[in-house]
Amino acid sequence: MKLEAALLNAISAALVQMVRNAVAHGIELPADRVAAGKPPQGRIELRIERRGREVLFCCSDDGAGLDLDAVRRTAIDKGVAGAAYLDDEALVERLLRGGLSTARRVDSLAGRGVGMDLVRDTADRLGGRLSLRSRRGEGTTVELCVPLQLAALRAIRLCAGTVSAWVPLEAVECVLQRPELNGSHVAVGDELLPHLSLAEALRPGVAAPPPRSALVLRAGGQRAVLGVDSLDGVTSVVLRPPPALLPASPLISGLALDAAQQPVPVLAPEGLIAAARQSRPRPVAAPARTGTILVIDDSLTTRMLEQSILEAAGYRVHMAASAEDGLEAAKRERYALILCDVEMPGMDGFEFMTRIRADAALRDIPAVLVTSRNAPEDVARGKAVGADGYIVKGEFAQNEFLAQVARLVARSSGAAQAAQAAAIAAPAQGASA
Repeated sequence: MKLEAALLNAISAALVQMVRNAVAHGIELPADRVAAGKPPQGRIELRIERRGREVLFCCSDDGAGLDLDAVRRTAIDKGVAGAAYLDDEALVERLLRGGLSTARRVDSLAGRGVGMDLVRDTADRLGGRLSLRSRRGEGTTVELCVPLQLAALRAIRLCAGTVSAWVPLEAVECVLQRPELNGSHVAVGDELLPHLSLAEALRPGVAAPPPRSALVLRAGGQRAVLGVDSLDGVTSVVLRPPPALLPASPLISGLALDAAQQPVPVLAPEGLIAAARQSRPRPVAAPARTGTILVIDDSLTTRMLEQSILEAAGYRVHMAASAEDGLEAAKRERYALILCDVEMPGMDGFEFMTRIRADAALRDIPAVLVTSRNAPEDVARGKAVGADGYIVKGEFAQNEFLAQVARLVARSSGAAQAAQAAAIAAPAQGASA
């Protein structure tokens, strides 16, 4: 991101002083670092991040950390009231107020006790916050967080119905075309990510149609999917702080003017992801289905993905983490369909299929192999052992999958009804005889 010159000018002296403090008070002499098991060269990192409506300036070093005992002695020598009884947190707070220095001599870097004074004054003048964290022998981190003034950033424009918004391009991992919803989630690779509609985010309570496109957002180590109607290009926008009368929202980090000089909200990726993870799916009338499906796979992610897809379609789902457990479950309960992985520890899917086809009580249950193996000989082997279908995970298509499931469940249900009718008819025929 790019910050306006006025903000950089206001913050530059404080940044220089934060680096000076790291050099003067943080980094040890090469010999001391080597003795402490560190490389002789010290490391100072200056990082700038946008956090919603604020900008974080962070200076960290891998030096010796704060010598709080020396700070306390200096405070006592300076006549700071109660200095001998201050705890570590209060002592750090007093240090941030300036006027204290632990430098042994005065030079161009340190010793005058005014360094943190300057940083603190900058934070106060800009309405920001100053904090310091330190661990003895490991280093110190100073953070200065100030309100965002005007910042330029690359953003992508999103539209949903009559509403539109910008989202920072740096938070966009990829774009999905015509994503398929599984309840309140979208399958992205082997992962189910929470979904939030842009229309619902900006107009809570308004029902939104299925998204035509979606963005996979990433921020703070979390991911979610934002559903939209369309994308309207990428450009640089100037982020402006929201008006004071606009209620604060975790979803909006600021405003940007469009070509017609109309304000358009710039969304906060962190807030969108949090909202998606907290949202509850709208109640949907499940289609009428019958029977229970058994899913067998040693991968928890795959099991949960298949479970989500099937339950969203109205089926009941039981799961097993191994072919052995799946075989025991199939003997305990009559399933309408079994979906089984091939590559599993112990008994694999081919052997599982061979066993149920050899069991008079299980041989008529429809069963499909779901696997990453797509070699022709594997497909042929699946057919040879009696699989009713062979689905390759890398070629998975949800609509085709559900259509195949529906056909096999219907076949299973018809067979079960026929068997039940035959069982009822048999005693009646015996009685008439």
